[in-house]
Amino acid sequence: MAATVAPPESVTWRVHIDRSMWIGGVRGLMLQALHPVAMWGVWQNSNFQEDPFGRLQRTADFVGVATFGSPAEIDELAARVRGIHRSLRILNHDTGKKERLDQPELLLWVHCAEVYSYLETARRSGLPLTDAMADRYLDEQRHTATFVGLHAEDVPGSVREMDEYINDMRPQLRVTEEAAATVRFLMWPNLPENLRFLSPGKPGYFPFGALCYYSLPAWARRMYGVLPEVPQPAVTAALRSFRTALSTVPERLHDYAFAKPTRDMLERARQRLAAEGYDTAHGLYGLRDPRRWPQNALTPA
Repeated sequence: MAATVAPPESVTWRVHIDRSMWIGGVRGLMLQALHPVAMWGVWQNSNFQEDPFGRLQRTADFVGVATFGSPAEIDELAARVRGIHRSLRILNHDTGKKERLDQPELLLWVHCAEVYSYLETARRSGLPLTDAMADRYLDEQRHTATFVGLHAEDVPGSVREMDEYINDMRPQLRVTEEAAATVRFLMWPNLPENLRFLSPGKPGYFPFGALCYYSLPAWARRMYGVLPEVPQPAVTAALRSFRTALSTVPERLHDYAFAKPTRDMLERARQRLAAEGYDTAHGLYGLRDPRRWPQNALTPA
């Protein structure tokens, strides 16, 4: 059995271990919020209003298990998530009717807005990925989409397909009251329990939230109209600086941004990979380097 769902040789590993994921994750939530029914689903079935940062953390936990966890761990977690989604309903304010939360079209939008935000943010922040690697990442993420109940063949698997899907979705998107509140919350969030020690520095979070906002596509920023426009080259420079700075944080310290079960999962991943011959002396982050892989591992294209 594979040590991790996504091996260190995958492009998924290279993207998801990157520290730009924090920007990509918040950007993804801001983009997801533009779909009215998807936003109502979040608003009506979670404590997002009180704890938007906690939702980002839970998303990071799921992505972590879907990347660094064992196949058994993601199978168990995915079954639990699908069961929860299956039981929940959304009041569609446009029709006045209740709908299932696990509608394939909603799950697809949430998946695509999330993974494309990860990819675009990572590349813009300076992660070196060729066009072929970007396509390979989205193709790998088709398998990840099956964990929430989608069929892989229904999910965009290349940059071209993803661009076409996003463009096709734009007429259905709009800024609801909930979406506008979401952006405000993400710029000034309540911190989850394990990060409450950061509360004195909370005002410093706003530049991070603003950077996430400015990393959105121009059409999405125009829809929100929350902040005045700034030169996009300055945004790109800020993204690169953020990634560079956060990359200096030791992995064990960085892990404390996650809940304890996720930190434990990451430790089990290190142990399993070490047992398979990977050099984990520099942690999971160090496994971006092919020289730390076993001799029989494949170098990504």
